Amino acid sequence: MRIGFVVNDVQTEEAGYTTTRLAVTAKHEGHEAWVMGVGDLACDPDDTIRAHALSAPAKSYKSGDTYLRDLLSDKALQERICVEDLDVLMLRNDPAADAAARPWAQSAGIVFGEQAARKGVIVVNHPATLAYAINKMYFQSFPEAVRPRTLISRSVDDLKAFVAQENDRVVLKPLQGSGGQSVFLARTEDKANISQMIEAITRDGYCIAQEYLPAAADGDTRLFVMNGQPLMENGKYAAFRRVSKQGDVRSNLHAGGKIEKAVVTDEMLRLVELVSPKLIQDGMFLVGLDVVGDKLMEINVFSPGGLGSADKMESQDFTHTVISAMERKVRHKSDYKGVLSNISLASL
Repeated sequence: MRIGFVVNDVQTEEAGYTTTRLAVTAKHEGHEAWVMGVGDLACDPDDTIRAHALSAPAKSYKSGDTYLRDLLSDKALQERICVEDLDVLMLRNDPAADAAARPWAQSAGIVFGEQAARKGVIVVNHPATLAYAINKMYFQSFPEAVRPRTLISRSVDDLKAFVAQENDRVVLKPLQGSGGQSVFLARTEDKANISQMIEAITRDGYCIAQEYLPAAADGDTRLFVMNGQPLMENGKYAAFRRVSKQGDVRSNLHAGGKIEKAVVTDEMLRLVELVSPKLIQDGMFLVGLDVVGDKLMEINVFSPGGLGSADKMESQDFTHTVISAMERKVRHKSDYKGVLSNISLASL
């Protein structure tokens, strides 16, 4: 199997990233693994989709560090590959990370991914749906039962009124963003600061005002879902708990949160059951659910990270499970000889 991984920029990848771990596992299992940044993609005059891509030279690696060292060295195989010759193209770039410095890069993976899918490459997650999910408005298309009460607006008055209506605390965050950036906890007693919080967010777009869930004080749980079902290996769930550092509403690891072993409850599995139909319909192969109590805070469809943390907490190799699922998709595509669409194969 030939797999291509699209990232924001190959030079900024890290050994602990989920993408790196998936590429290492693909190499271990005898597959070709090519890595390319969104800026490395091209459409030739004959409409062939190509990419300046890198592949680490060894057949296997003991760690992500040694793999990445080879991938970014002169030892790496550097080719202008034909993307259409890949079996699977996995879109692992995060548009939010490029919003400020490289706005042209935000939709590049989606656009080229759509072209690759038309040429017969299995592209995950399904690129046409990712285009609709490029900001957190996508979350609003899931059942109301899974979501906290939410207002999305750029009006300072509307947002302040929502905070007052909640009579307690509200989480404010940008409609498009990741990693816990520009996330604030607004309280009714913080009237003097609420306007500043809102203005800091709306300067760059829309603001989400979200009901504060008291259980968030204890952190949240990242639960991976693959093909519409909880990602599991040997009876264990791919999940971990993120605990906020004291006094910080954010539990993101980039924001100083720490990880612990997760307990996957019946309430969490019920949430998966509720969102599964749409994830399958939308061709969402691998996503990360952020769970607080009996609600979802977010559904991460772009480059959900932390699979290594789940591996560590559960002493399982979930990357093997993901690569095996890709192998099955390639077999299904071969068996059905063009009958199955990309959106079907993506979540099959």
